[in-house]
Amino acid sequence: MIKFSTEKKSSPSPVGAFPVLLVVIIAAVAILVLNCFAIVNEGYVGVKYQLGRIVAADLKPGLNFKIPFIETVEQVEVRDLIYEITSDAYTQDTQLVNELRLKLTYRYRRDELSNLIQGVGISNVENRYLVPNVQKIAKDAIGRVRAEQLVQSRGQVQDEIRDRLVEELEPLGIEVTAFAIENIAFEKEFEASIQNKVVAEQKALEAINVTKQREEEKKQAIIAAEGRAESVLLEAEAEASAIALIQEQISQSRQYIEYLKIVNWNGVLPQVIGDGVNPFVVLGGESSPSDNE
Repeated sequence: MIKFSTEKKSSPSPVGAFPVLLVVIIAAVAILVLNCFAIVNEGYVGVKYQLGRIVAADLKPGLNFKIPFIETVEQVEVRDLIYEITSDAYTQDTQLVNELRLKLTYRYRRDELSNLIQGVGISNVENRYLVPNVQKIAKDAIGRVRAEQLVQSRGQVQDEIRDRLVEELEPLGIEVTAFAIENIAFEKEFEASIQNKVVAEQKALEAINVTKQREEEKKQAIIAAEGRAESVLLEAEAEASAIALIQEQISQSRQYIEYLKIVNWNGVLPQVIGDGVNPFVVLGGESSPSDNE
């Protein structure tokens, strides 16, 4: 026997569904709010795209507004970046430069960032612009100097390469901040010959310096000798003048002779006084015959 239930099933209460709906609404609002802002980190600049089209390329670090689901923001690093490459090259005298290591420091120009992105894209800058230009310009500059000149004037060649890189990359939106030739290696035989030549030049320079020093010492000795001779001559001339003056005074006056006797007398009386017939002998030079009387 089949029984039919006469009980009615209860329908879901609208009150019980409200919390679920509220949570869904809150979550949707939160997602919407979060999608209204983009964060740009320090050292980067924000590029805003609207449905794939660049509408701003100068968003500053911090929180930036965007239309959710329509606009997106990408970060591009604008700090100094480094590109390094190791290659080889030939000098003007066909010397092979092994392990030529080059280092380029650069950054993107903010005012040209939009054109740079539209032209090749940030991810393609290295392959499209840096690789061909750095190698080509470096090899060309090294190929116009002799190997010995490259060793002795590396800084000059380095500056020339940097200037040419600035000319090529600046219009493309890439600012060159530094360039360096970090390593130059030649064949061992050639490096040995350069080293021997440098040593020989240093020894020759030392010899030249020694010669100059000796020549200077000789000049100083001659000057000193001439000074001494001149001094002796002056002394002799002064003494001769003095003698001539004395002789002139003697010839003019006998009193001058008496004056000289008085000036040069040491205060001691002579032991014998008088002529040879009747001499007076003074004992001890302290008393005279008249004193004894």
